Amino acid sequence: MNISIFGLGYVGCVSVGCLAQNGHNVIGVDVNQNKIDLINDGKPTIIEADINKIIQEQHKWGRISATKDAKKAVMDSEVSIIAVGTPSSEKGHLNLQYIFAVAESIGEAISKKDSFHIIALRSTVMPGTCDKIANIIEKSSGKKRNRAFAVVDNPEFLREGTAVKDYYNPPLTLIGSDNKEAAEKLAILYKDLPGEIVISDLKVAEIMKYVNNTYHALKISFANEVGNICSELDIDSHEVMNIFCKDKQLNISPYYFKPGFAYGGSCLPKDLKGLQTLAHDLYVESPVIDSIDKTNENQIARATKLIYKYWNKKLGFLGLSFKEGTDDLRNSPAVRVIEALLGKGADVTIYDKNVNMTLLTGTNKDYVDARIPHLSKLLTSDLEQVIQDSDVLIVNTKEKEFIEKLEDIEGKVIIDFVRLGDQFLNKKNYTGINWATDLETGKYISAEDTVI
Repeated sequence: MNISIFGLGYVGCVSVGCLAQNGHNVIGVDVNQNKIDLINDGKPTIIEADINKIIQEQHKWGRISATKDAKKAVMDSEVSIIAVGTPSSEKGHLNLQYIFAVAESIGEAISKKDSFHIIALRSTVMPGTCDKIANIIEKSSGKKRNRAFAVVDNPEFLREGTAVKDYYNPPLTLIGSDNKEAAEKLAILYKDLPGEIVISDLKVAEIMKYVNNTYHALKISFANEVGNICSELDIDSHEVMNIFCKDKQLNISPYYFKPGFAYGGSCLPKDLKGLQTLAHDLYVESPVIDSIDKTNENQIARATKLIYKYWNKKLGFLGLSFKEGTDDLRNSPAVRVIEALLGKGADVTIYDKNVNMTLLTGTNKDYVDARIPHLSKLLTSDLEQVIQDSDVLIVNTKEKEFIEKLEDIEGKVIIDFVRLGDQFLNKKNYTGINWATDLETGKYISAEDTVI
């Protein structure tokens, strides 16, 4: 395939070399003459392991070249990759002027081109940027998006120092697009690489780099705080974290990585508080660990706010315990939400097959008595009756019976805290705690990930 790459910095240079090594003809484009000269002399524009040898060999085979002529590069290629820098301000806002300038140049070239052209953005950008690029190209080319050209997002996950190795060993390749044909054609560039090729919604792809790197920063900060606490106790923090990483079922796994309701139960709140207290007693600052329960409180407040607009309706809670399959009500976020709603005078009915007031004992009973003293008057064992009598159904636990009963329900608002299933996403009057649907139209634009 013939490819033009705009920007011969870190990502652009690695992409030029690796794509050429995979058998493609690559034209680099940059405004810096020095970078152009380096590529045309068979030399890399960066210092990076293995890239000098790759650039030298591919230049020798005639697969790479560089130019300032954006129009010629676009005319001579099927795909243009944008890999220019997006420097951020002190407040975190991105400077997109270089990307937009490239988009305008590409659009001017497309205006003279008859064949369909694909523009792939590799630069790190905020969600919505690809749409802005497409608008610029439409304006400068006079042609329509997805007729004469398509814009896709193809974020890179390369680390400095191991970029070539990372390029050839990705955990996955992500392509965000609103044009299936363009996404599938771009996927051909990566067909021989290991890892899944995932095609997603444009905005999903655009936000992924931020999510990934923020989590990596969180991991480092969390490990450092644990290390600081261990250091004060003369504990080997590396042994602690090595053991932590051996647990692939919970600690290093997809478990818990599902956006939704707040956590509860006895263990997480208690042990989190214990570690926070230990750090405090040792005079060790641990802002990451200290903020975890604050984030949880925010999620409970978010859930309550979502329901508040219906406070004068009949509210039916499906599930009361802190998770499905248990009667443990200790620190259940649903109890907290119901407590707030009752304080406003809301009409609440609760169904939870696992909760029997006559069987509650000990700290479980003490917790409920302190929060909702008259809980027994709100609980019912008749799920059908709760569904029938309620105007709004709030789903707190992911029980199979709730999925089965609510799939065909019409004429009631469903507020879902646990993501019952994708079959609900386009359902009218359905919304999730952070996968919101327009309750007026029921419209939910979902981009189910497709694995090629």
